[in-house]
Amino acid sequence: MDFDLTDDQQALCGLAERIFGDLASTDRVAEVEATDDRFDRSLWEALAEAGLIGVALPERDGGLGLGMVEACLVLEQQGRRVAPVPLLAVTALGAWAISAHGSDAQRARWLEGITEGSRILTGAWTDPAGADLSQPLTGVAEGTGWRVSGTKVAVPAAGVAEAVVVPVDTDGHRVAIVPTDAEGLTVTLAETTSREIRGALEFDAVMVEPEDLLEGDGDRITQEVLDRARIGICAMVLGCCEEALAMAATHVSEREQFGRPLSTNQGVAIQAADAAIDTDGIRVTLQQAAWRLDNGLDLSQAVPTAKWWAAEAGQRVVVTTQHLHGGTGADISHPAHRYFLWVLQLADSLGGAGAHLARLGSTIVDRAS
Repeated sequence: MDFDLTDDQQALCGLAERIFGDLASTDRVAEVEATDDRFDRSLWEALAEAGLIGVALPERDGGLGLGMVEACLVLEQQGRRVAPVPLLAVTALGAWAISAHGSDAQRARWLEGITEGSRILTGAWTDPAGADLSQPLTGVAEGTGWRVSGTKVAVPAAGVAEAVVVPVDTDGHRVAIVPTDAEGLTVTLAETTSREIRGALEFDAVMVEPEDLLEGDGDRITQEVLDRARIGICAMVLGCCEEALAMAATHVSEREQFGRPLSTNQGVAIQAADAAIDTDGIRVTLQQAAWRLDNGLDLSQAVPTAKWWAAEAGQRVVVTTQHLHGGTGADISHPAHRYFLWVLQLADSLGGAGAHLARLGSTIVDRAS
C-alpha cells in the first residue's frame, strides 16, 4: 500500500489546485453565496473544460476513467477553497450511479452533457432524522409501474439538478431515476449550515416505470453510492482542514504579542501540532478507504473509520484554527469561519461521528462472533 502520488496524480492535483485557486477566491465565494442557488457556474464551466467533472466517470460516458483516489484529489482542492459547485453530486451521488448501474438507454438519456457541465444529476439518500440512511421510498404497484411516496432530505444541488437518483421499494429494493419536475414531487430548498442550498424532496405518489430502475439490487447499489459519497466527503473535509490550518499558521507567525510571534508561545504551538496530527489522521484514513475502494477490497471498516476521523477530528481542527485566530476567528465574515461552517456541515452529512463509530463497532463484533 503506497500512498505516494504518481506523476499523473500530481499533475491532476496541480491542475485542480490551479483552477480552484484562480477561480474560487474568497471574494468570489462570497459573491456566489449572495446568489439564490449558490452555484458558481463559471467555475463549473472551467472544471468541465479541464475534464475534472468526469474524473471518476468511465471514458465511455465522457469521463477520464480514473478512480476514487483521483476523485478525492479533486474534491480535496474543492474543500481547500470551499468552492460552491456540486462536484460530489456527480462524483458519487447521481451521475456515477447511473454510469455504473444504468442501462445503455438510461446512460444515453441522462449522462449526455454531464462532463460538459450542461446537466447536473444528484442523489437523494438521506431520510429525516433518526431514520435509516438507505430506507427506500414506499412503492404501490399501478399498471406497469409503481407509485412511490416518502421524504428525502439534505439533497445537494436539488435546485439545479434535472433528475435525482433515489432508492425505492418496487419489486424489492431498487434504485430509480426520477426527474425533478416529475408530477407529485415537491422540492423545498433551504440554506444549510455551510450556506449551501439543499433540498427536501417530498414524493407523493410519483410514478416510476420499469425503465426508470437501475439494473441490480438496490441494497448493493445504495451501499456502493454511500461508500463513495462518504469517502468524497472525507476528502472535502481534509481540504478544509489543510487550508484552515495553513491560514492559522500564517496568522500566528505574523501576529506578535509582547514583542514576539504568537507561534513561539508553547500553548499555541501545542494546539497547532494537535491540529496537524488530526489532519494527518484524516488524510491517512481517507487514503486507505479510497485505495481499498479502487482495488475492490472490503470497506466495512475502512469507510466508517475514515468518516469518523473526518467528522470528529475535522471539527477539532476547525475549532482550533478559529481559536488560534483570536478575536478575528469569531468574525463570521472572516474566511476562517467559512471552513468552520463547511466542516460542521460535512461532518454530519450521511451520518455523523457517533453513527459511524457505532457502525464500526458492530462490524468488529460481528466478525469476532
